[in-house]
Amino acid sequence: MKFLHTMIRVKDLDQSIDFFSNILGFVQTRRKDVEAGRFTLVFFATAPGEPEIELTYNWDQEEPYSDGRNFGHLAFSVDNIYDYCEMLMSKGVTILRPPRDGYMAFIRTPDQISIELLQQGEKLPVKEPWASMENKGTW
Repeated sequence: MKFLHTMIRVKDLDQSIDFFSNILGFVQTRRKDVEAGRFTLVFFATAPGEPEIELTYNWDQEEPYSDGRNFGHLAFSVDNIYDYCEMLMSKGVTILRPPRDGYMAFIRTPDQISIELLQQGEKLPVKEPWASMENKGTW
């Protein structure tokens, strides 16, 4: 398993970019503006190739985020998403968002912190029982 990034939601993107780049000295590694979803993702790291902080800016968010809503999730890559999720289930972990696409799943810690699991490399071929599994709860 490899730690990838932590996501936090931000209310003022320019202020947050200034904080992470000019105050903390992080390097902006990538940016993605998603017109259809009306959000922007900006990734920062202490150095290229290091784990990142993902700033998520929702364009239409008018109210400040409530406590806990601004922190999104931890993210880790795994060698085989299907095998890893199967192992977690055998230990009693609920897969909240199954890896129906062969690429991404979500679980939660006992304290309800979301963890995103991503297939390392290319997506795996879609297969059952994962393809038919429904989401459970929220993540």
